[in-house]
Amino acid sequence: MSAALLRPADPAASAEVAVVGRGTVEDTVSALGKIQPRAYVDVGAQVSGQLTRLHVTVGQMVREGDLLAEIDPALQQAKVEAGRAERARLTALLAEQRARADFAEAQLARQTALRRSGSGRGEAFDQARMEARIAAAQVEATQAQIRQTDSTLQADEAQLGYTRIYAPMGGTLIAVDARQGQTINSAYEAPVLMRIADLSAMTVWTQVSEADVTRLTDGMPLYFTTLGHPGRRWTARLQEILPAPPKPPALGNGGSSASGGGGAANSVVLYTALFEIANDRGELRPDMTAQVFFVVAAAKDAVTVPVAALTPADEAAGRHRVSLIGSGGAIETRDVRVGVRDRFNAQILEGLAEGERIVVGWKADDGRPPRIGFRL
Repeated sequence: MSAALLRPADPAASAEVAVVGRGTVEDTVSALGKIQPRAYVDVGAQVSGQLTRLHVTVGQMVREGDLLAEIDPALQQAKVEAGRAERARLTALLAEQRARADFAEAQLARQTALRRSGSGRGEAFDQARMEARIAAAQVEATQAQIRQTDSTLQADEAQLGYTRIYAPMGGTLIAVDARQGQTINSAYEAPVLMRIADLSAMTVWTQVSEADVTRLTDGMPLYFTTLGHPGRRWTARLQEILPAPPKPPALGNGGSSASGGGGAANSVVLYTALFEIANDRGELRPDMTAQVFFVVAAAKDAVTVPVAALTPADEAAGRHRVSLIGSGGAIETRDVRVGVRDRFNAQILEGLAEGERIVVGWKADDGRPPRIGFRL
C-alpha cells in the first residue's frame, strides 16, 4: 500500500503541532546524594570510669580546647601517686648506691697505690676492684629502673589527663551519645561520646550508577535541590569520583549471588561522586537528601523543539528530519542538525527558525497511537 493511500485528506488537520521556540536545554545525569559535614570528628574516651560531668549539649557551639566532659579520675590519680612514690624511693636508693660506689672507688684507689708500692696484698686488691664494679653496676641498674618508672609515670599522667575530655576542633555538637553518670569502658575500644562537626561547609556524597558514571568528569558543573527547600537550587562543581564502589555487605548463610561478585544478582553498581558546598546560612543539615543534576552539556537561549518531532537520519552527525507545516498548510519534510538534547527537548543548530510550526504527532481516529514523523 502506498504512502499516498495512508495520508489523510487534510494532513495538517490531523497533525499535532508545536511551535519552534527558544529556551534552555540541559543534558544532565541525575543521582541522589547525602549531605554530610565536610569536617567532623568523633570524640571518644581513652580511659574507663564514671562520666561525672558533661559540660555540653546537642546543638551547642564549641571552640577547640573547650572542656567537654570529665571522667572520675580516682583510679588514674592513684596510679600517678604510686608512680611518683616509686620514683622517690628509687631516687633515694640511687643516692645510697652512689655513696657506696664512691666508697668502693676510694678503696680500690688505696689498694691500687699499695700494690704499686709492693706492700699490698693481691687478694685485697681483687676484692676492692670487684666491689667497685658491683657498686657501679648497681648504680646503672637503679638509673635504668628510674627511667622505666619515669616512662610508666608519664603514661599514667597522660591517662589522668584523659579523664578531662577537650574539644579537638571547633564546631557544632551534632550528637551526644553519653549521659552524665554513665560508666565508660574503654578496655577494648574507645567509646564514642559525641560528634563535633563544622557545618560551615558540607560535602555531598552522591551515588551514581555505573551506566552514568563514565559521563562525569572532574570540575563539571552541577546543581542540586533538597526536599526541605522546594524551588531552591544550589550550584557547585564535581570534585572527585571515588575509584571503586562501596564494598557490598557480606551475604548471610542463606544468601546467594548469581554473578559471584559478592552482591545480589539484580543489584545496581553505584559509584560515589563528591563535591563541596558552602553553608554559611546553615540551611543544609547533615543527612539531608539531595537530588543532584550533573550538567554534561547545556545550551541557553537556544532554538528548541520537542524530541518527539525528530526522526533520526544520521545520529552520529546529529542529523534528523522533521515534518512541518509549510505555506498554505502543506506538510513539508526538512533536515535539521541537533545539538544538546534532554528527555523532552532538543537544541536545533540549523534547519529551523523560531516561530515555525512542526508536527510532533498525528491524531488517530481508529484507536491507534499517533504516528510520529509522518512522511510524504
